[in-house]
Amino acid sequence: MTPVGSSRKRSSLLRALAAAAVATMALAGCAVGGGGSGQSDPDKETIRLGYQSFPSGDLIVKNNKWLEEALPDYNIKWIKFDSGADVNTAFIAKELDFGALGSSPVARGLSAPLNIPYKVAFVLDVAGDNEALVVRNEAGVNSIPELRGKRIATPFASTAHYSLLAALSQNGLSPNDVQLVDLQPQAILAAWDRGDIDAAYTWLPTLDDLRKTGKDLITSRQLAQGGKPTLDLAAVRTEFADAHPEVVDVWRQQEARALDVIKDDPAAAAKAIAAEVGLTPEALEGQLKQGVYLTPAEVASPEWLGSEGKPGNLAANLQSASEFLAEQKQIPSAAPLQTFQDAIYTKGLPDALKQ
Repeated sequence: MTPVGSSRKRSSLLRALAAAAVATMALAGCAVGGGGSGQSDPDKETIRLGYQSFPSGDLIVKNNKWLEEALPDYNIKWIKFDSGADVNTAFIAKELDFGALGSSPVARGLSAPLNIPYKVAFVLDVAGDNEALVVRNEAGVNSIPELRGKRIATPFASTAHYSLLAALSQNGLSPNDVQLVDLQPQAILAAWDRGDIDAAYTWLPTLDDLRKTGKDLITSRQLAQGGKPTLDLAAVRTEFADAHPEVVDVWRQQEARALDVIKDDPAAAAKAIAAEVGLTPEALEGQLKQGVYLTPAEVASPEWLGSEGKPGNLAANLQSASEFLAEQKQIPSAAPLQTFQDAIYTKGLPDALKQ
């Protein structure tokens, strides 16, 4: 039985988090930037989608306005975020219906005390060489153990933060053995250029800028091989999914369509994503090769989302992340496997990914 005092503390914390989230959204205009489809029709319901600027099919869907075409009875509002922690904050504030975020923020969001009511409905990509721990050439560091005492930047509560902690742990270091700095990707680049930090764990496109004057110590692809995989996922607010399952189906069909483009026409994929992140298509083609993009059939396989009524192995992956976050004292305790199985949106799979 949970002590009454403990329950009250958790309730107070959740209320405080929700209040802080609402305040953050009000001050920040809900995100760091926005993208829409022109004027909203006041007679139509608005679907709010949170995205990030890492290379993914999400940006292909946005750039080509596929949702606007497929869901003409809705207003489509795209909202840009810097990290998964910010996306979680927006979900807490009920400012999003869909959102792109990493597996570590999802594991955190589904665990106490956040217990965010959302479900994982798509796998955008599996982190490969598109996320990495990179060190400045001037730092004179050639291995992770040599980072002891160094200043390392990463966006806290992100997949990169999770991977950094895992990389340190695998090499006998704790967070207290280094100086961790909480910075978003663009702020990391500025701090790097000023010489304020020695290393950083972040993702594309910022990562490639750091590599110009630095070198990789470990990538997320290597960490995955060592048992600590990370992914970029897309979540849907549970209340929205329950009320509009047909919209979730259409949205997933467009995301699946984008994965097909990445596989079958990488030049077209790069052109669409480049237009969204402000880089050249040539640069984006190189970045797409660094990530691991599943096929729609793989997304709905037992290894990942699974099928209707049978959540896939992604649930175990998220629980493992929750356990590691608890070990690192990032969350009070790990959530049980059932929590993550319940949070995989399997309705209609695999048919829901067919175009």
